Amino acid sequence: MSKRSEKIAEAIHGTVSTLLSRGLNDPRIGFVTITAVEVIEDLSLARIYFTVIGDEAVKSASEAGLNSAKGFIRKELGRTLTIRHIPEIIFKYDHSQEYGNRIDSILREIGSKHDGDDSEHR
Repeated sequence: MSKRSEKIAEAIHGTVSTLLSRGLNDPRIGFVTITAVEVIEDLSLARIYFTVIGDEAVKSASEAGLNSAKGFIRKELGRTLTIRHIPEIIFKYDHSQEYGNRIDSILREIGSKHDGDDSEHR
């Protein structure tokens, strides 16, 4: 990623996070956190990664709400970004936190089994 696209990604991250903290007028959007933003080199597309607290239904509803708010979000980005063309937005659920939690629980399980084995050998 170029320096310019990195700066645009940071600005998009901040603006969208602020919009979400103020609350969008869509009850489907749950407690959403923006985890990352990737902007492609030509600045025509921004992938916005998010997580949400809740089950699969909450995730789906939040994603639908975010997608329906794309027009409003792009308009707000147009006010804050100093670029001629605002990138198209794609919202993607960020599975890395779930993946990290799963690895963490597996490591804890292995660690507790290992601790149990140590006590048998003493």
